Amino acid sequence: MSARREPSLAAVYTGGYPNASALCLARAFSEISTILCGSDRLFSMPDLPAQLWYSITSLGGAGMTLPLAFAIALWLAVGYSWRMAAGWLLLLGAAIGVVTVTKLAFLGWGVGVRELDFTGVSGHAMLSTAVYPVALFLMLLRTRPSVRVLGVLLGLAAGMAVGLSRVVLSAHSPSEAITGCLVGALAALLFVRMAWNAVPERLSVLPVAVSLMALAVLMHGVHVPTQRWVTHIALKVSGHDRPFIRAKWKAVRNVRPAAAPISQTQTRNALAPPRSLDI
Repeated sequence: MSARREPSLAAVYTGGYPNASALCLARAFSEISTILCGSDRLFSMPDLPAQLWYSITSLGGAGMTLPLAFAIALWLAVGYSWRMAAGWLLLLGAAIGVVTVTKLAFLGWGVGVRELDFTGVSGHAMLSTAVYPVALFLMLLRTRPSVRVLGVLLGLAAGMAVGLSRVVLSAHSPSEAITGCLVGALAALLFVRMAWNAVPERLSVLPVAVSLMALAVLMHGVHVPTQRWVTHIALKVSGHDRPFIRAKWKAVRNVRPAAAPISQTQTRNALAPPRSLDI
């Protein structure tokens, strides 16, 4: 009798983080909710159908979030000022740069944090946590402050749901999803702080909301091979033939022996042939 295997994104996404870690993260969320709310039913999302998790994770894809980000910049330039549009694009570009650098470092040189199973910031989590709060903030900019705050919080919650889906679907480790959410939230909140008192001149809520929602519907599920592009760049820059892979990278451990007397160390160094470690 063969064991039942959970669905995985290993064939689609690079990483292959084990499902056991996703279950541990979900269990931790459940314990926190039990302490805060007195119930363990709040975080029952890991019981959702796999297809629903795929739909949630696609909300953070570059094929959907980047067009939304450029549409936000266009509306900012038209209704407010080109400085606001440039500020938004610069903040988002800096967040994208953080994701790209961490992914290049691992794929090209194997730079990561084994203790945290960290191989690069999650792009899906970062993009969704950066774009959706700003999109809702722009739609609600004419409303009172409490409504705007609620919109930003809903956008952050959507980004966190995308981050959790990356863990459940074995596309990222918890540390990668969390850092993605943090980087994206930082970019979004910095822009919201910068644009909080902006006064729209030639902008109404209806065309902004309709255009952004229509764009989200049209671009949902559109796949952009960003991982393939980053991998290609990493190999070109590093000069390696193959990228580093999480499973093999995690198997390597730099185990240091306990400190020995100097005389013993010198004797061992003299007798032992030089060793090289190939990853």
